[in-house]
Amino acid sequence: MISLRKTLLFLSALFVALPLMHAIGPAVTETDWRGWKRLDFVVLGRPALLIVPKNPAPGKPWIWRTEFFGDFPQADLALLERGWHVGYMNAKDLYGSPQAMSLFDAYYQRVRKDYGLSARVVLEGFSRGGLYAFNYAATHPDRVAALYLDAPALDIHSWPGVKHPLWPECLASYGLTAEQAKTAKVSPLDRIEPVLKAKIPIFGVSGDADEAVQLKENLAVLEQRYKAGGGVIEVVIKPGGKHHPHSLTDPTPIVDFLVSHAKF
Repeated sequence: MISLRKTLLFLSALFVALPLMHAIGPAVTETDWRGWKRLDFVVLGRPALLIVPKNPAPGKPWIWRTEFFGDFPQADLALLERGWHVGYMNAKDLYGSPQAMSLFDAYYQRVRKDYGLSARVVLEGFSRGGLYAFNYAATHPDRVAALYLDAPALDIHSWPGVKHPLWPECLASYGLTAEQAKTAKVSPLDRIEPVLKAKIPIFGVSGDADEAVQLKENLAVLEQRYKAGGGVIEVVIKPGGKHHPHSLTDPTPIVDFLVSHAKF
């Protein structure tokens, strides 16, 4: 009888605890990343993470890598030293489409609620990550403190482009046919106005010999249009630079621009 009573009490406690566990949310795994605390979790079925600085800066500023987390992290590491958080969510194969923006919205809400990060974030778009970063800024300009674009794809007709094997996948992510894509205004270069209107500062880096994402069809076009509209944009061109390596060996120009211009 005593054993049965204990069993019933245990089951009763478990039934009470399960809804509470569900309310707390998905589990968070803590590991180390280059000497910094790394928190891994899942948002809408997608892997996500947050790197935590040892001494968070006032207001908890953060930079959000939209693609290729951990690659050429010079700027991320320098900002961690300054007390910034570094975020990432895996939204691969969605090319900055509305589907990706919905996933990013859920990630943004999660880290704001659970970790109290700044309401504005610096978006960091490497390569195809430029599609994500800029389109997020155009979708939610009130949430973006600045953009750091590195060899960024800013026009789906340039990258991946109609001849690329990834073109059908890109079209599918946007729900477009090849014919519809000819006139659809979905690329970052089609969506400059809301970013310009919000006065979001931009720092760009690109090699002038980039063979994958051509400077003249992407960042150079953005620079010309943004300056013409009165926007703040600073671009560093690497003479003879290919698509890789990304970033700058010394990230000081990137970090100084973001620290002085980001509107948190």
